[in-house]
Amino acid sequence: MPSPLSPATLQAYQELAAWLVARHRSTGLRVLGINGAQGSGKSTLAAFLVSHLAERYGLKALAVSLDDFYLSRAQRAELAATVHPLLITRGVPGTHDVQRGIACLRALPHLQTGEVCALPTFSKAIDEALPPAHDRLITQAPDVVLFEGWCVGTPPQDAAALAAPINALERDEDPHGIWRQFVNTQLAGPYAEWFAQLDALVYLQVPGWAQVQQWRAQQEQETAASNQGHSALLDERLRERFMQHYQRLTHHGFEALPMRADATLRLDLDHAIATSRYR
Repeated sequence: MPSPLSPATLQAYQELAAWLVARHRSTGLRVLGINGAQGSGKSTLAAFLVSHLAERYGLKALAVSLDDFYLSRAQRAELAATVHPLLITRGVPGTHDVQRGIACLRALPHLQTGEVCALPTFSKAIDEALPPAHDRLITQAPDVVLFEGWCVGTPPQDAAALAAPINALERDEDPHGIWRQFVNTQLAGPYAEWFAQLDALVYLQVPGWAQVQQWRAQQEQETAASNQGHSALLDERLRERFMQHYQRLTHHGFEALPMRADATLRLDLDHAIATSRYR
């Protein structure tokens, strides 16, 4: 990811912040969803908005990640045993604590004096939900909640779209479509209720699946470097298999989300914001 932000990206982020403030003041927007494929810059955008909204507009924003609501490995193992083996891998709808996520998004904008909202924490390094002692305790209602995640706001697919496998993982490990049908049912049910808590949605539109794979590899390299080698890199074969868990809904998002998002920021091949569109 670019560091520091390119001039075009900085300008686009500032324009998005101004749009968000205007929506907050005119419509009472309190929860903003941020959707983008892996490596698209969701966390970077959320961090920028937290800082910029405070410094420029005096608004307190709180960034909340979909990733922190992942189920524990034991919970996913139960799903793998009772529904489909592919559910052992975190990521797709069905592998999050949805009810806690809904409760948090409902509670955060309305916290009263003396109330506490405990946000969970998930460690990707050990692939495990951390115990309650690691929860983030929020005691003051933010002006805006920034809820970011790779499938935030994504609608379910039409049933007919599930028939054909999209990659080798689905072809070889989900030949009867049980896994992808379960994921789609989750999107249509509990996740639709979760995403209904959003007042608006921002979509970071990447050029294509090849860039998602490339940027994911770069993310891993940067994480390993920052951890001084303590974070193991997936080899190319394992990374490709892992990414295939996300491919179906990422492709679905390419088509569905630009029409649903309130703001779409299109990235170019160099990871800079090329264009912005608002509804």
